[in-house]
Amino acid sequence: MKDKRVLYVSSEVMPYSPQTEMSLMSFEAPRMVNSQGGQIRIFMPRFGIINERRHQLHEVIRLSGVNLVIDDLDMPLIIKVASIPRERIQVYFIDNEDYFKRKSTYADREGNLYEDNDERAIFFAKGVIETVKKLNWAPDIIHVHGWMASLLPLYLRNYYGNEPLFVNSKIVTSVYNNGFEGSLNPNMENKVLFDGLEEESTAHLKDPTYEALVKTAIENSDAVIRGSKEYSESLEKYLQGLELPVLDYKAKEEFARAYQDFYETRVLNEED
Repeated sequence: MKDKRVLYVSSEVMPYSPQTEMSLMSFEAPRMVNSQGGQIRIFMPRFGIINERRHQLHEVIRLSGVNLVIDDLDMPLIIKVASIPRERIQVYFIDNEDYFKRKSTYADREGNLYEDNDERAIFFAKGVIETVKKLNWAPDIIHVHGWMASLLPLYLRNYYGNEPLFVNSKIVTSVYNNGFEGSLNPNMENKVLFDGLEEESTAHLKDPTYEALVKTAIENSDAVIRGSKEYSESLEKYLQGLELPVLDYKAKEEFARAYQDFYETRVLNEED
């Protein structure tokens, strides 16, 4: 992976999120690539549960100040950055006072999903892409983790389809068994269509369940990684029917070589 550029976009990343399969692999995979001489960038939402003082987040003024249009509303984009202790790895945080200041991630204290989770996902996807454009950093691989990041492949392939910076980027989506019950805002598809995307590309979003978001990400990806051992029966059936390259689940102790080989031979199609 030497000199390869890998962009990691995740809903959760250790140590800024509690340890889960997703947050762990969103830390371990970039660390592996970094140790092999690759170049990495990590993006995640700046959820209100993140202690900015303890983790030493600070705003990057040159990257902030952009307004993103979400369903006809101008929403300010704020970019913050922090370094993972002892790893020499920077993490970029997508922030907005309206979407991410609240002291929880996806749901309120009663467990009810936030009604604007759909807009938060749209904002996160567009915010990452606009920031990478400002960095003028063309990734070889874009590796997506989690449903909050699931719209990134859709926007890259459709809304930003002609952007030269991403023309050669390969998209990998990791699928985890960490969904949510019910659906997001029923107007989610219309909010995405407001950006001028073709209706056929948003078909799954008519009922934006967790599995619908996963399918939307996968259908705009070049490869898939199983991030969990088990899935619901319907999602497992869908994964088994894919024609894309798929890497089976790998535990932390065995993932490094498998991910490296998958990146190089199945995603980038490089020969030894």
